[in-house]
Amino acid sequence: MKNFLSSLLATITGLVIMTILVFLIFMGIVAASTSKDPVEIKENSLLVAKFNAQILDRANEDPFALLFSGNFMYDEVMGLNQILNDLEKAKTDDNIEGIFMKLGAVSAGIATLGEIREAMLDFKESGKFIYAYSDAYTQKSYYLASVADSIFMTPEGMFLFNGMSAQVMFYRKALEKVGVEMQVIRHGSYKGAVEPFLRDDLSEENREQIEGYVGALWGKIIDDISVSRGLSAEKLNQIADDLASLDSDQLLETGMIDGLIYYDEMLTLMKEKLGVEEKDDLEAVSLKNYKDAPVKEKKEYSKDKVAVIYAMGTVVDGNAGEGYISSERISKAIRKARRDKSVKAIVFRINSGGGSGSASDVIHREVMLAAKEKVVVASMGDVAASGGYYIAAPADTILAGQGTITGSIGVFGLFPNLQKLMNDKIGISTDVVKTNENANLLTTMDPLDPEERLIVQKMIDDFYINFVNIVADGRGKSYDEIDAIAGGRVWAGSDALELGLIDMYGGLEKSIEVAAEMAGLENYRIQSLPRLEDPMTAIMNQLTGNSMVRTNRILQRELGEEYRHYKKIQEIRNMHGIQAIMPYEIELH
Repeated sequence: MKNFLSSLLATITGLVIMTILVFLIFMGIVAASTSKDPVEIKENSLLVAKFNAQILDRANEDPFALLFSGNFMYDEVMGLNQILNDLEKAKTDDNIEGIFMKLGAVSAGIATLGEIREAMLDFKESGKFIYAYSDAYTQKSYYLASVADSIFMTPEGMFLFNGMSAQVMFYRKALEKVGVEMQVIRHGSYKGAVEPFLRDDLSEENREQIEGYVGALWGKIIDDISVSRGLSAEKLNQIADDLASLDSDQLLETGMIDGLIYYDEMLTLMKEKLGVEEKDDLEAVSLKNYKDAPVKEKKEYSKDKVAVIYAMGTVVDGNAGEGYISSERISKAIRKARRDKSVKAIVFRINSGGGSGSASDVIHREVMLAAKEKVVVASMGDVAASGGYYIAAPADTILAGQGTITGSIGVFGLFPNLQKLMNDKIGISTDVVKTNENANLLTTMDPLDPEERLIVQKMIDDFYINFVNIVADGRGKSYDEIDAIAGGRVWAGSDALELGLIDMYGGLEKSIEVAAEMAGLENYRIQSLPRLEDPMTAIMNQLTGNSMVRTNRILQRELGEEYRHYKKIQEIRNMHGIQAIMPYEIELH
């Protein structure tokens, strides 16, 4: 009994100490976040932009977000909306003389980088300069750097410029070895999401569409670099084919960069540019801190608002947090904006390859209702395809970047048959008692029979017909016109404009301007929805989360960027019902 009481007392003491520590940390962060002095920007300053964190459409700026994200050992996430705001503010800030991009790996899609490049180009219209420097340029970081007036690299740095590729992994044989058959019912010959379970290589249709949109993305990159650097598209492709970027001397000869210098020489160069003595330090402010700098010319207060609703991630049923487009959370945000009389226009910012068909339909309904009462503009990010396009279709106007991936108007159902795995590999068998003929429809313990396949195929076909009709209604086209470019085919934004799937090129800022103009607004405020999780809720969710949530956070912390692969596997495992989702993700290195 004495040992028990001692252990109990020790446990209680430990809990009390832990509670006190958590409280002190909480109060410390609150004090730090509420007592920050405004950032003072001194004359003749540089804005230092590193872009060394994952760039999302928006990021949680709350100081608790990083601490309790499970990702605190890495750079915090950056919000595209904040980056664009800061670049616009710096353009008219008399104390900011130029931008210094110190680049490494950049974690963002082509359309997102394109929006940042456009903002950088706009910044240069003020007559201010941009310099770029790196120890190692990836294709993404060079694409961003190419907007600079001058590009520099350390003499022994790495530079990879070799073109763009998409690699697809196939699982059919591996699944056969463990006795799992993936039964697929689909509508759309281009719906390549299911091919890894059915084939060992790409179908001709899938290869055709991949060549189409990968080529369009690479073309966008080449065209932009060509304009900025004064190099022809043919020359740039030749550099990629010859791997000329691996030779530092050829980088200079070809005009890809302007100099091979060490970092101290880079600092000296910028001091000369700004008229600073070598013995003195440069005045600089990071992009991260610049967001806290006061705006000199504040807009006149207006009660009118443009609501920007951010929908990022896989479309899922139910109520999931930031990073997923959950039907309940996003629908609630759209309803809130629709019912708010001060909201005169809605920008629906979508970054998603799709997901659950039923969740997409629920969100679509709310967008359609909102569009009947107010101006609704859909703004497509890096990807707005399949279910991501489904929810954009009712918008009055759709904007996307040339590097946006969209389309993929098609659906499929994925039904695993585990009979061989259970019977032959593990030795488990089942028997069935049923009250009706189809009582065990879609069971995983035996294959679909021909009649069941017909039932499921009809469900898939009906959803596809509804999908095409929804797009046709939203785009003001006939069923046949949309069906001709649908079939699950993926398109780049440059093709989507010609096909009528979008109305114009433009990013987030352009979409807000278009929405305001359509609503007849000259002065307005921006409201971001859904509201981000408040600090106390975040803490309680961390402390009371179930074991799987805690496990995922540990994995995210340990795996870092590679966690996304694990997350994708989880999403595939949790798929149920009809799916309207893009074939796969594409990466540019």
